[in-house]
Amino acid sequence: MERIHRRLTSDGAGGSVVLGSSSAPVTTGAGVWLRRLTSRGAAPYWQAAPLALVFAFFFVLPLVVMVVVSFWRYNEYSITPALVGDNYVSVFSGCVAELPSLCLTFKTYLSTLKFCVLAWALTLLLGFTVAYFLAFHVRSLTAQMALFLVCTIRMISWVPLLGRNGLVNGFLITAGMTREPQTWLLFSDFSVVLAFVHLYTMFMIVPIFNSMSRIDRALLEAARDAGASGWQALWNVVVPLSKPGIVIGSIFVVTMVMGDYVTIGVMGGQQIASIGKVIQVQLSYLQFPLAAANAVVLLAAVLMVIAAMTRLVDVRKEL
Repeated sequence: MERIHRRLTSDGAGGSVVLGSSSAPVTTGAGVWLRRLTSRGAAPYWQAAPLALVFAFFFVLPLVVMVVVSFWRYNEYSITPALVGDNYVSVFSGCVAELPSLCLTFKTYLSTLKFCVLAWALTLLLGFTVAYFLAFHVRSLTAQMALFLVCTIRMISWVPLLGRNGLVNGFLITAGMTREPQTWLLFSDFSVVLAFVHLYTMFMIVPIFNSMSRIDRALLEAARDAGASGWQALWNVVVPLSKPGIVIGSIFVVTMVMGDYVTIGVMGGQQIASIGKVIQVQLSYLQFPLAAANAVVLLAAVLMVIAAMTRLVDVRKEL
């Protein structure tokens, strides 16, 4: 106590009183980070963290594992972790030696691309037409939802319709249009494209309808007042303003058709090749590294197609 009294007395003589160092706030690295994490600016990051973790666990992590496994070695008995490109060499084996003819891999990709282009063109035609009708001619929300639900019939329903003893062949024979069942109706390219169009038209309708529902009707009235015909207004007003929806719908259809193997297997009778079917067969034979390499190549091809589509229009305006 005497020592403290002297210090206060001496400091008071100098015109100031010195307090203990314990009164100053302690600033550490942990405290700074704690204040940053609990600040108002960090709130959006905390809100996005759960979905970011789900995205990382169910999307990013499987992609990383797929890429890593694609470099592993394998044989009939084991899979060995390694960092080699043998699987990618196997994917494109013979492609250079068989030039100018196409190797098996290129033929498979060409077959898949054929189905992709046909399905995309038909779904775009049907999807744009239906979306235009719903957006500009159906005012009731209930009627719009009812028409959306019409497209939910399952793919397998086509099998009894298009089979040799199905309703379509029965009608054709009864009507005298043919004498024997038409085998090309089922387990053919026609049936595969028909199933694709049936399954994926909805994924084209919804984005286009969303874009069309945002179009100001005054623009169409202004086009009519300027003397534009219905087709001119459609081509110069509706189509340009619907491009974001068209691109988004196209991305949906292209990505799903490129990787689809169930539809081709069911509607093609296990007789039509596609890259998705090749990957599925390799997985069934436990050739995981080779299947992963094929999947990486397919992913790269799909990403290039998506990149080409997104250069046409800024889809972020639609999101």
